[in-house]
Amino acid sequence: MKSPKEISVNEKLLQITKEIIDLEPSHDELPLRIMEILVSDEEIQFLQDYANNVSILRLGFNDHGPVHMRTVCKNALLMLKILYQAGIKTSLEKEQTGTFLDSLAAVSIAGFMHDFGMTIGRQDHELYSGIIAYEVINRILDKVLPSHDDLRRKIVIRSMALEGIIGHMGIRKIHSLEAGIVQIADGCDMTKGRARIPMELNKSPSVGDIHKYSANSIEKVKILSGQEKPIRIEVNMSADVGFFQIEEVLLQKINSSPAKALVELFAGVEGSDMKRYL
Repeated sequence: MKSPKEISVNEKLLQITKEIIDLEPSHDELPLRIMEILVSDEEIQFLQDYANNVSILRLGFNDHGPVHMRTVCKNALLMLKILYQAGIKTSLEKEQTGTFLDSLAAVSIAGFMHDFGMTIGRQDHELYSGIIAYEVINRILDKVLPSHDDLRRKIVIRSMALEGIIGHMGIRKIHSLEAGIVQIADGCDMTKGRARIPMELNKSPSVGDIHKYSANSIEKVKILSGQEKPIRIEVNMSADVGFFQIEEVLLQKINSSPAKALVELFAGVEGSDMKRYL
């Protein structure tokens, strides 16, 4: 059964996807058909739920489940929308191997599946995510692109989605704008909601506590159109401990992302001036 938060994020994902498709002259609805499957698919739901159980109950980390994966997808779609409106082409467009909406489809899949590997454990989970996601991606693409004539398009979308999944931690070299957006979108999901459940369940000190306390101080992360660069990320926090989350997680991911040159980053404690990082 989906939580109210999941339902809310699902509705937002469908809304943003429709808005982006309406911007594109072709109005190709492939990304919307994929999104409709992603938000309702039973196997995806079970994988996300169990990833959260392993992350929180077994390992004592913060949320890596359905809300997180959907939120990362939402963050990535917001960034893609901003880049499209700024006239920035995706890697598939530049290479003439796919359309902007193919990039949208791949990023949507990557966002939804990037933490599947947490069903196994934390170490190398991004690699396990790619292994687990491979057949799920094939199943979805076979449904929305059933013709043999669509084989090339399926391979392009699947490959791009897998790069986004495997590269989201920022420790493996990635090269596409699409994968770079997924990486940054993952780093942007660090508000206090992610830390709430582990903070309540785990009262004694343990490995990973700094991430929980740091995330618990993050009040809001905004993804906006920038002034000097296309994308502006603003992080508002209630305490200085939030700077750990920004400097050790988000900033690291932005610095290793192919999309770094397109992002400006600001952060600050509420009531104080914002510090500019990028």
